[in-house]
Amino acid sequence: MKRLLLRSPAPLIALACIAGQGCTVNEVITAEETELVIAEETVDESMLLDIGIVEFDDGVADDNDPADSGVYEEIRGAEARYLPYHLKTTLQGTGHWGAVRVIPSRNAFTDIVISGRIEKSNGEHVKLNVVIEDATGRHWYSKTYTAQTGISSYSERRDRSQDPYQKLFNDIANDLQAYVAAMPKKEISQVRRVSELQFFGDMSPAAYGGHLQTDEDGIISVVRLPAENDPAVARLRQIRERDRLVVDTLNEHYANFYYGIAIPYSAWRKTSREEAINYRQVKRSATLQTLMGVVVLAGSLAVDTDSSSSSKRRMQRSIQSIGISQGIDQIFAGFSRRSEASLHVEAIKELSESFGSEAAPMVIDVEGQTRRLTGTAAAQYESWRRLLREIYEAETGFPTSVEVGSPEREAEPIG
Repeated sequence: MKRLLLRSPAPLIALACIAGQGCTVNEVITAEETELVIAEETVDESMLLDIGIVEFDDGVADDNDPADSGVYEEIRGAEARYLPYHLKTTLQGTGHWGAVRVIPSRNAFTDIVISGRIEKSNGEHVKLNVVIEDATGRHWYSKTYTAQTGISSYSERRDRSQDPYQKLFNDIANDLQAYVAAMPKKEISQVRRVSELQFFGDMSPAAYGGHLQTDEDGIISVVRLPAENDPAVARLRQIRERDRLVVDTLNEHYANFYYGIAIPYSAWRKTSREEAINYRQVKRSATLQTLMGVVVLAGSLAVDTDSSSSSKRRMQRSIQSIGISQGIDQIFAGFSRRSEASLHVEAIKELSESFGSEAAPMVIDVEGQTRRLTGTAAAQYESWRRLLREIYEAETGFPTSVEVGSPEREAEPIG
């Protein structure tokens, strides 16, 4: 007589119960934090370097497929302008720097240039590659910064001056301050001289193009300095202030864009983070449910129904039928959750497209003329640079191609 082999149904039933509860694990993530280093004393103005932050590279691949990557060009395009502006506000608040501006191109001469590439940004995780260089062409450093948001990062009760990605901005600011703090004062002065002479040379190449030289490594140094009593220097410094005013005006555009998209962008990041976490939990739950279903189904099929007792056979077949039914239910529940996960991804896509339509360029007024920035701020800035050259010609009474003929002095060596 053959024995009834149930093969320990209790573990299978327990597993089925666990599977029936969804096997959900709720994630509770605490946001990472870094304290921002603030200047404790007033820094000598002559030692304050100006910073220009170029619009970031959005990091979207040419063959990007949002359905596969989850990266949407509309979002990244907005972030390429939004993140630099928030970095500007963070750096300005430290007291370690002169003017901090978002610049439309590297042609806006400044002491330090920050460029970056967005590698990842989904509301939960952000990854940014940053490159720091100065006006002399010297590469300070390149570094990858990361941050992870937490459950309270998008709370209505949070400090609204602190971006959900604030750790990343604070890390950049602290590293930059630590680097410049270790620089000799003469090197800082040299950087300031070079950026000024670069502007002079751009306005008047014939008169000031020979004041700087570039070595084979691309490092720029001062060959000679204009005379202190050169009247052309005073005029060029006035024009440079006008140039800075133009950049400041463009920064008002960036500010309008920054504050204008703050609410929809925050909503997108919050929803994107929730959807990403839900997707992970649903996917994990679906996998476990499917696994439990397979286990129950396999265990049920393994029940030996070949018994001489008709009552035992009926009982065995009933147990097997229940087990198979539970297993099939769990498998289909897993498939259903995977479908739900796909809906989360689709929701992110729809919200991204909606956000893209809200992050449109804005109209600004400069020098009494209304102009529209349509994503080509660099080209518009170049038109302003041409205007500044015209102003210089009008004020000096001769074209920039004519030698000024002012006395010169040798540059002081750095030692």
